[in-house]
Amino acid sequence: MSGLKRSASLLLLVLTYTGQVHADEPQVQPDSAWLDSVQDNVSSSIDATVRWFDSFFIDETQPLNEAAKAEARIRLGWEPRTRDLMEFESRFRIRVKLPNMKHQTDLIFSDYDEDEQGTDIKAARNDTIDNRNRFSMALRFTAKKTEDLNISHRIGVGRKLQPYVKSEIRKTFGLSEVSNLHLEGSVYYYTQDRFGSRLRAQYSYQLDSENLLRFDNNFYYRDKENDWIWQHGLHRYQQVDERTGLIYGLFVEGTTQPDYRAEEFLLSARWRRNAMREWLFFELEPFVLWGRDEEFDPSYGLAIRVEGYFGELN
Repeated sequence: MSGLKRSASLLLLVLTYTGQVHADEPQVQPDSAWLDSVQDNVSSSIDATVRWFDSFFIDETQPLNEAAKAEARIRLGWEPRTRDLMEFESRFRIRVKLPNMKHQTDLIFSDYDEDEQGTDIKAARNDTIDNRNRFSMALRFTAKKTEDLNISHRIGVGRKLQPYVKSEIRKTFGLSEVSNLHLEGSVYYYTQDRFGSRLRAQYSYQLDSENLLRFDNNFYYRDKENDWIWQHGLHRYQQVDERTGLIYGLFVEGTTQPDYRAEEFLLSARWRRNAMREWLFFELEPFVLWGRDEEFDPSYGLAIRVEGYFGELN
């Protein structure tokens, strides 16, 4: 079954990337009209399902001001590298807005936690954090939301179907007209992994209208192992044109047990292009990875990804 999944992922990558090479601008081609059909059908199916689910919470004594909506993000990737040419990846995330439930409530389905990942390169992600079998379903309640402050709570199942609860606060401080400091803190409890917490500090500096510099720091505490995982990343974001962007990055990760030490280093450059359709994106990311488990011998790789967005919440 895994072989079939990998073959299908690679086939879709080849077909879509081949079409992208010959299309500088997203325009409808007769031989690719099936793309619009797929996008419309998937978006319609998602919206119909969430409206049915939201209907259970309708208060018939109150007027209907807003319909339930959803958005889905699906990504397929192939990341061949030295010593591992068959590294495939698929990811999905569905977020549902439920206006008929009290407060600001989202229902989230995902096979990854976008708040707990240091890099998009699969080989460089910490297995303890990434947890390859971590399907998650959760209700998120937004307790307070302003332009620079967000407080939310979640209840659901994740990390191999462990029930969990999580609370999170996010705050952004404007330091100047071209820089800001974004802070995040969260605490959670899983029935098997027990307590944990995450701290994040992100400093952003706008170099000019087309370039942004960002320094990202993450710290994860795990009660079960009684240690910290730390991550530091320095990235430069460059907008080439309205549909193309470049991201240059340096990433390092380490632990505090058995002692404070670095576990891996990653150097990468990502090219991201919106082409063929407004909802379709393509990425190429050459990278070099040095890991302690490979005695820090350099591993050279190239990530090839296609990403689609379905539905719309706004």
